[in-house]
Amino acid sequence: MNALPGPSENERTLARLVRAHDRWRGRDVLNLLPSENAVSPAARKYLSSDLAGRYTLPLDTEWHGERIDNSYTGTRYTDEIEQLGNASAARLFHGRYATVRPLSGHIAALAALVPLLPAKSRILAIEPKEGGYDGYAPGYIPALFGYTVRPLPASGPGFTVDAALAVETIERERPDAVILGQSFFLFPYPLREIAEAAHARNALVFYDASHVLGLVAGGEFQDPLREGADVLFGSTHKSFPGPQGGILVTDREDLFRQMDPALVWRIFDNAHWNRIAGVTQTLLEMERVGPEYARTIVRNSQALGGALSEEGVPLIAEAEGFSRSHQLHIDPERLRAAHGLGPSALARRLERQRLLIDLVGRIGTAEATRLGLTPEEMPRLAELFVRGGIRKEKVAPEVLAWRRTYRELRFA
Repeated sequence: MNALPGPSENERTLARLVRAHDRWRGRDVLNLLPSENAVSPAARKYLSSDLAGRYTLPLDTEWHGERIDNSYTGTRYTDEIEQLGNASAARLFHGRYATVRPLSGHIAALAALVPLLPAKSRILAIEPKEGGYDGYAPGYIPALFGYTVRPLPASGPGFTVDAALAVETIERERPDAVILGQSFFLFPYPLREIAEAAHARNALVFYDASHVLGLVAGGEFQDPLREGADVLFGSTHKSFPGPQGGILVTDREDLFRQMDPALVWRIFDNAHWNRIAGVTQTLLEMERVGPEYARTIVRNSQALGGALSEEGVPLIAEAEGFSRSHQLHIDPERLRAAHGLGPSALARRLERQRLLIDLVGRIGTAEATRLGLTPEEMPRLAELFVRGGIRKEKVAPEVLAWRRTYRELRFA
């Protein structure tokens, strides 16, 4: 048998790049990006397990005169893993029906909207200019499925939704559905009032918890299904500290019976069972440590907000306590007026000093909390933030030394 060639130069380059990334993002920076989190060692192990190359497709159908319950054999453990994840999600989010199959938060949104809303449906959603998710704006999901989208007003510090104005908008617009969820997400919604107004007009209420899913899992922020939402969905890798993926939960059997069959061969096919094992591990972790994790995130956000404000960093919603989520929002106009730079330039300065925020002015505390940082350490973080980002001091060695004191995840 002829010997096969060894790794190519491109393969060696790839290996070098992945190692460099793992060292940079996993050991050498403090990540304050609100859209990311640290995955536990157990979940990472499952991502690289044999599940990465396997299929399962449970079904009940006839094939050439035979009844089959799955398109594949060898799935005895795969199906049990998924059942564990679904059951844990149902417990955490207080719905009787759940699925961890969606591949992302966006796919989870499609998995809910497409089966339940026919073409030409009218939806209310918060506009991107008011912190809403771009995917619900005209030209994106609504354009693909023939929906008419109208704005649900959000205003003031943190783009909050006023209960009376939301009810008035629902009564005037008479939508078929209201979608709640934002990319800039500081404060809970007046969900009971919105749900009551929507249900009085036979409209559904969808709650996109992508950013706040980890807080909801820990009993913080709000309890969407118990407060009136019909369907909760979201991504599993922001405040929820799992691998990238999606989740969908409801307490209504009639809705789940429409959504679940629409997943396979319509919204997606293979659901990536190594990912499902990783998400399931994270769900089980949240059942164990979620309440303390979520509480600490909110306390860290509020403590960091106060410390940054004292250091002269202008933030949105100072009078409202800065945040009840994992996010803080820099005030771009006041930042320019006070320091002569915008959020993007600030983010690039901080990146050179091993502190990561996003370029649109959001700061996140979820991963720092997962590492083990506490409210008592937020003044130190704020000081490094200002010295590196505002005063242009070289604080990278201090950040690196501090980061490397956190060798294990606290909440895992």
